[in-house]
Amino acid sequence: MTADQHILVLSVVSIKLWGVMRLAGSLPLVLLWATCRATGLNIPLEVEQPPTIISHTSSPIIGLPFDNTLTIRCEAKGNPPPEYRWTKGGQNLVLPNIPTIRTDHTNGTIMFHNKHFLQLQGKYRCFASNKLGTAMSEEIEIIVPGTPKFPKEILDPVVVQEGEPIVLQCNPPNGVAPRQIYWMSIGLQHIEQDERVSMGTDGSLYFSHALQKDSRKDYCCFAAFLKIRTIVQKTAMAVMVKSLKPDNDSSDISNATEPPPLRAPSLLLPSGVQTEKVLLKGENLELECIPGGFPTPKITWMKMGDSLTDRIELSNFKKLLTIFAVDEQDQGKYMCTAENSAGRAVHYFDVIVKEPPAWLTEPPESQLSVIGSDVHIKCSVSGKPLPDITWMKDGEIFTDDPLTNRRVLDDTVVLRNARPEDSGVYQCEASNDHGSILANINIMVMNMAPRILTKDFQEYGVIPGQDIIVNCSVFSSPPSAISWTKEDTAIEGERFLLLENGQSLKIISTEKGDSGNYVCVASNTEGMSAVTAVLDVKDPTKIVGPPQDVQIVSGTSAQLTCRTEYDKSLQDSFELVWRKDGEEISLSSEENSRYIVESDMLQIMNVNLSDQGMYTCVAKTSLDEDNATVLLTVLDVPDAPKSLKIHEYKSERNVVLSWIPGSDHNSSVTEFVVEYEESQWEPGRWKELQKVNGNLATAKLALHGHLNYQFRVYAVNTVGPGPPSEPTKRYKTLPAAPDRNPENIKIQGHLPHQMDISWDPLLPTESNGPGLEYKVSYRKLGVEDVWTEELVSRPSFVVRNTSTFIPYEIRVQSRNSHGWGPVPKVVTGYSGEDVPAAAPQDIAVEVINTTVLRVSWTPVPPATVRGHLEGYNVHWIRRKSLLNPEKTLREHQSMSFPGKRSHAIVPGLEPFSEYKLTVNVFNKKGNGPRSDPVTFSTPEGVPGLVPILTASNSQKDSILLVWGPPLETNGILSGYLLDLHHLNETSLEVIDSQEMNITGADITQWQIWGLKEDSLYRFHLSACTKVGCGPPLAQESRTVAAAGMASKASDFSTQRWFIGTMCAVAVLTLVALIVCFVRKNTGGKYAGTLPPQQQAMFSMEKVKEKEDLHPESESRGMNDDTYYEYSDSDEKPLKGSSLCSRDDAVEDSVSRDSLVDYADGPREFNEDGSFIGEYSGLKHRGSVSEPSQPITVTT
Repeated sequence: MTADQHILVLSVVSIKLWGVMRLAGSLPLVLLWATCRATGLNIPLEVEQPPTIISHTSSPIIGLPFDNTLTIRCEAKGNPPPEYRWTKGGQNLVLPNIPTIRTDHTNGTIMFHNKHFLQLQGKYRCFASNKLGTAMSEEIEIIVPGTPKFPKEILDPVVVQEGEPIVLQCNPPNGVAPRQIYWMSIGLQHIEQDERVSMGTDGSLYFSHALQKDSRKDYCCFAAFLKIRTIVQKTAMAVMVKSLKPDNDSSDISNATEPPPLRAPSLLLPSGVQTEKVLLKGENLELECIPGGFPTPKITWMKMGDSLTDRIELSNFKKLLTIFAVDEQDQGKYMCTAENSAGRAVHYFDVIVKEPPAWLTEPPESQLSVIGSDVHIKCSVSGKPLPDITWMKDGEIFTDDPLTNRRVLDDTVVLRNARPEDSGVYQCEASNDHGSILANINIMVMNMAPRILTKDFQEYGVIPGQDIIVNCSVFSSPPSAISWTKEDTAIEGERFLLLENGQSLKIISTEKGDSGNYVCVASNTEGMSAVTAVLDVKDPTKIVGPPQDVQIVSGTSAQLTCRTEYDKSLQDSFELVWRKDGEEISLSSEENSRYIVESDMLQIMNVNLSDQGMYTCVAKTSLDEDNATVLLTVLDVPDAPKSLKIHEYKSERNVVLSWIPGSDHNSSVTEFVVEYEESQWEPGRWKELQKVNGNLATAKLALHGHLNYQFRVYAVNTVGPGPPSEPTKRYKTLPAAPDRNPENIKIQGHLPHQMDISWDPLLPTESNGPGLEYKVSYRKLGVEDVWTEELVSRPSFVVRNTSTFIPYEIRVQSRNSHGWGPVPKVVTGYSGEDVPAAAPQDIAVEVINTTVLRVSWTPVPPATVRGHLEGYNVHWIRRKSLLNPEKTLREHQSMSFPGKRSHAIVPGLEPFSEYKLTVNVFNKKGNGPRSDPVTFSTPEGVPGLVPILTASNSQKDSILLVWGPPLETNGILSGYLLDLHHLNETSLEVIDSQEMNITGADITQWQIWGLKEDSLYRFHLSACTKVGCGPPLAQESRTVAAAGMASKASDFSTQRWFIGTMCAVAVLTLVALIVCFVRKNTGGKYAGTLPPQQQAMFSMEKVKEKEDLHPESESRGMNDDTYYEYSDSDEKPLKGSSLCSRDDAVEDSVSRDSLVDYADGPREFNEDGSFIGEYSGLKHRGSVSEPSQPITVTT
């Protein structure tokens, strides 16, 4: 075959021929197109081509009354884009330019408003044209049905004799299918149909024979057209059935009981002997025989000369035979037979099956041919009768022309030595009496060099191991030879396949080395073309940190993390998708959404049981994806147990409760809790009865008598308690004697000669029956053998006229009207107490230091306590201060020491004072008499803090210090100790120090000389007695420079008013401090009090002093166990403060050191909360040690 004889036929569907050729040497892989046949021509739209209709409206179109518009569409493709025109009834359709008719010339659409529907009826055809040809559609018929209605008519009554057949004609109007026929009365009651009375397919109502009961005046035929939602009614018809009895009025049917005479069968439908039925192949065949006669004839069917197909369906009491989708085999003669006891009747049906035109195989194919070749177009159709074929080109009749080699040979068109002007759209239309079919065949005759339609340097991405197809779409005439190379090297290997005649290169299981440029070359006799494709083998997408299985408690939040890696060049297409049980999780932007995705984490808020399942994170790009799946288990409280049942066990008060556990929601049940409710005492209140292990589903319950119980159970797991079960039915127990006696028996003596006995009563639910009482029995311990018994109903009893504090044995037993409780236990108690009768003797006082003393005594005899010994009280009175012995004081204080003891440590005394002390014993009833008083004195102590210290009148080598005397001298003031420290101004470290003793209690200022100019100094001032010096108060100041002195001299005249004012303030301050000091030393009481924290601190700091002076084992052991209470009978503080309340603020602002700074070691607390070591460790300069032996006291 020569090259000019090649005819290339392409398909609408892409050609799926795969071919591989490996050529020897370095030749590239080449696949040549061969002449082939396929289903159609597929030319890319980039190439000029005639129109091809791709869709149009199917025929027929029904214009319904309630449709607002009616649209017919026609869409075609082509290059240049086609233009559209329509014909109606073979004539060009010219539409008026009005708003109610709209056209779209871009796709051939016409839309009509419903006001034009009646004018629209007809057959339409669409034509799509461009410069290369015209395509035409099949005919589109528009049908606009009228409104169906029955004619108005007056119908005479139908009068028949009993036994005669009746036919009520309906003659329904035509309308839009589907149409449904109903026979009903005027009251819309359906006419009952059966084998005697039935409706035919024509809508008429047939009676095989009439009966008296058929007489009525309202037989109505209704026709319903569902598509147009319309129901129409025929005029009602009357039927009158006359009785066969002589002399009987036909209207009187009450006595018509005899049956009508026999009547041989006759066929009411169809009429005649034979009927011809012509229908098209694929339609449904319906043959109907409705007989008349009495008795009602039976219908049978047969096919003459053949058996009935198994596709038949008999309905309407076998009166209707239906064969669905008939074909040629269903042709023939059918016979129906109506038979009863009086005879038979037959009818014949001659069934003829016709066929509209149809394609024998496929519609004719479009063709692409080279110039000078022969083109053959064959239109192979079938039909019955055989269709007539009409050929057209571009919508115009195409006839045989032997002179121009354009031949039309019945079903074939031959174009010999085809030329470009032979190109166009050829139409083949086959038609017979039953329809027509149309095919558009595009014929293109041309020579064209290869045109590669794939974009040059098209980029392709792939993941290692995947397959990739690189495209090279080519159009040419004649067909092209296509070859592929990579970097000027022929492509070879089993992994490389050429597909679709070389227009695609498939690389199997790609590798990193496959990246690069691939060149596709297409050539034919008209020329050559090439393109380059760029392949990039990218890194795969991987999940490197998959989520882990997790258990989460319901109501909390769950977090699933999925860390990924992917090729960064695919960043734009990368996405992380989460699925639950295979369904993608919808991520709503609403605030109440429970799913939140942040980067690589999925967070589920407020988890519930529905969130349990398999979660999959899918990391995907446009090329690949990876996934990981985890199980999220939701832990929740257990479901309520079900099916609770009560079983008696041993007795009716010992039962077994069983249940079926509910779901534990992934957390094992640890226990079941059985609750009960009873209706007599506390109805509606549920109480816990028993707990059982979580692996059990039964509980043995011991019940009380005389109660009406119901029970419920709930389960507990690690998440918490679940909801309770439904309660059981009521379970009533019989009354019985009490099961137990009262508990927690208490014996108290509120008065000296009586004994109060009380106990915890039995609960009402524990009484086991009515009439609950208690028997109280008592006797003296070890003295009486006979029990005294009393019966009471209240949970208490008082025994009167007892001796004071005598031991008794007591027992309490419960009982009710059904018997006594078990034998009670015996408890021991005492009768009422009285206040102690004796005072402690041999009181001795040992002064440990200035504020702490040790008191000892001889305990009172036990018999005089007359009750339970609770402890001892120590009372002391500060009679006077030794600084002012003429002033009498009455400061009362006391402390309580619990338990049996013979000594105690008393803190909180004032130094240098005279005291009087007594001791008494106490029990629960009260205090005993006090001992004889003991008088003693406390020694001098170190003074308290200097209240104020100021530095003024700074010169270049001197500073004036002014201060006030201490408010607490604690002895006779002997002078002051001044420490002077020269400081480094940067680091505040001490450069040099100096100590000065200032003798004289009345000195309150001191000029310090010999200081360095322009230097910083810190001063520490302490007040002293002969015992030692108290804590220091600090103050900083600096000397002035020489230049400053000159400035002061020059400005002295202008600033002397300021200096005078400052001196006046200092003098007034000193006067106020002196007044406060004098009042303190001359008065017995202070006008002010220290804050409570300072009182506690001062009192506690002194407790340990004596212990350090006398570290004997007995004292240490006693202090470890000592507990005491402290009180002040006169509500006076141990120490007072100055009237000048600003002193406290001055002290706080001036002093830089706390009291702790003046102890050598760390502070400790004794068990009673007091400081240890405050005064025992003081080592100020000039201090004096405390005496180590007791001071002599007078009594």
